[in-house]
Amino acid sequence: MKEKVDKKISYDKLFAEFLSCLLITAGALMASFSVVCILIPNDAIDYGTAGIAIILSMLTKWNLSLCVACVFLPFLIAGCVILGKRFGFKAILGSAVYTVGIAIFERIPFELNTEHFLAVVFGGALLGAGLSLILKSGGCIDGSEIFANIVVKKISDKTGKNFSMTYLLIGFNACVYAAVFILINRNAALMSLLVYVVATSIINHFTDHYEAIKQVTIITKEPDALVKAIKQELNKTCTLMDSYGAIAGENKTLICYVNYFELPKIKEIIAKNKGTFSTVSTIDEILR
Repeated sequence: MKEKVDKKISYDKLFAEFLSCLLITAGALMASFSVVCILIPNDAIDYGTAGIAIILSMLTKWNLSLCVACVFLPFLIAGCVILGKRFGFKAILGSAVYTVGIAIFERIPFELNTEHFLAVVFGGALLGAGLSLILKSGGCIDGSEIFANIVVKKISDKTGKNFSMTYLLIGFNACVYAAVFILINRNAALMSLLVYVVATSIINHFTDHYEAIKQVTIITKEPDALVKAIKQELNKTCTLMDSYGAIAGENKTLICYVNYFELPKIKEIIAKNKGTFSTVSTIDEILR
């Protein structure tokens, strides 16, 4: 009986992983179509490291997909080494599909006959929808997010404090748009800023501000295994409090703070420990 249950869990996990890879692929194709067929023809670019690759392609006249691959590669390697193989695999999958999608859509004639403003808003919304699918599935295609994640992780590991990625991402993208303003032209910079506003609005709606800190609250009768696993696998500590359920009686409540990309791992840990009740909420700031 136990073997059947374990096999069912294994199949469910494999199907979930397959589905997440499928959604990452779809999201990356949506993003690449938006960038190549809608944004660039209407004097706008993507943000983050994709924006750097587009600027490089415009200035050097090199192939865009080649520039994307070259700019993404060091961030992907760093992500695999520092953030783990599972995260690295999904980041590589998303980036590879995005790069191949750009190479394909560059060869497909497409024209959106409408005003620049409307085209850029639509392109930004499509880009945001594609990136939302990727982030919701535990993936990532932009090196700026990997960079911010690595910096936050290093600071957290050394200080034990939790920090949001928000300011790092804003600073990174501010540098990208400043480069567009100086090296390309001011219209492209303003159109690209509109893309950023629209895309991030869509992403924040579907991911509940992925760049913010997440508070995971776990109610359980057996906290020791959870605390040990969270410490070993995420290098995070927990706050424990006594709690009481009207039906379950005496419990322990664990509170742990993680970033968005650590959520899949902590969900795995919780799933392995039966008899728990958990919630996830977004935290704007932690005061000490």
